[in-house]
Amino acid sequence: MLSPYRVLDLTNHRGLLCGQMLGDLGADVIQVEPPGGSPARRIGPFLDDVPHPDRSLAWWAQTRNKRSVTLALDNAEGRVLFRRLVASAHFLIESDDPGTMAARGLGPETLLPENPHLVYVSITPFGQSGPKAAFADSDLILLAAGGPLLLMGDADRPPVRLPVPQAYLHAGAEAAVGAMIAHHERQRSGRGQHVDVSAQQAVALATQSYILCAAVGAPQVLRIAGGIRHGGFTLRFVFPARDGHVAVAFLFGSAIGPFARRLMEWVHDEGFCDAATRDKDWIRYGELLLSGVEPLAEFERVKACIEACTRIRTKAELLALALARGLLIAPVSTLDEVLASPQLAARDYWQWLEYPELGRTFPHPGPFARFGASPIRYRRRPPTVGEHNAEIIGGELGLDVDDLGRRGIV
Repeated sequence: MLSPYRVLDLTNHRGLLCGQMLGDLGADVIQVEPPGGSPARRIGPFLDDVPHPDRSLAWWAQTRNKRSVTLALDNAEGRVLFRRLVASAHFLIESDDPGTMAARGLGPETLLPENPHLVYVSITPFGQSGPKAAFADSDLILLAAGGPLLLMGDADRPPVRLPVPQAYLHAGAEAAVGAMIAHHERQRSGRGQHVDVSAQQAVALATQSYILCAAVGAPQVLRIAGGIRHGGFTLRFVFPARDGHVAVAFLFGSAIGPFARRLMEWVHDEGFCDAATRDKDWIRYGELLLSGVEPLAEFERVKACIEACTRIRTKAELLALALARGLLIAPVSTLDEVLASPQLAARDYWQWLEYPELGRTFPHPGPFARFGASPIRYRRRPPTVGEHNAEIIGGELGLDVDDLGRRGIV
């Protein structure tokens, strides 16, 4: 899909996923790192708990289908070499603080006139301009500023952070979408543009529109462990199983109400509710709760019926029942269960990549999408530091890589 196109990826941990997604789509992605390697390589965990820039699992997770060169962009000669690479590039992705690239003479206001076809993507915490553009950032800060943190944790305690950072994964994915939209326009007009991605805006989309409640006068949504509190009643999404927990979408309305109906038919067949409970109006049930026609105590009783039914079966049994009866039930899986998932195995989800420098192969999560005409292929394992200096800087630019290395340029 993008095989004729080249991407220069200067991102650190803030934007690595964007370049990987473009690489998965077939682009030739060159990760441009400072001499010694990107700071993102120092983020753990590490293979076999051995810290090393080429053994970071966080790096591996976001850098397949890329090549790597090292280049000192804070050095004048390094910037000259980089501009030679820009001349033939189609995309550039960077994630430095606002103004950093401009101070190097490598901002969009400089590079776009030199290469009018370039799609220049910037990923920052709060965008290139505005009152928060220079604010400090972290995953916790961005999830709070964007809204999702409001819904994470117990009702009677402060919100809690997610164990694995998420904000810049959202930003990277949105940046890839923005780059493709700009590319689509370039196909029509022949001109590139600057794509400005705010991580705060990206994670705001993860609130599933709840961030808009106050603005549109809708009932406020509050956090509660395993669900949310909405308009005075609690929607519960996690129920116990005999060997763990399952997620159950017990919701109402024209789209999901029929699933609630089938769920309660199963609960009735198992002997955990009566026919009157089974036959409630699950399409309008949310309206009945909000209006007070249906007492909240009755809703709590219904959820207790569902819990009594799920807790006597294993996660695997509940998943099989969900598939057989068309129910919205899914296991809350451990990491070991994800790796051993029969469904993922049946879909050939895991992709094994060889690491010749280690003499080992490792599984990587499968493609983010399946395309019939041009399927995503994992062509390269994550690159080692400067692995392709000789190939690109030496071969393409015709320069002496050893001399540049001695002088700290690569």
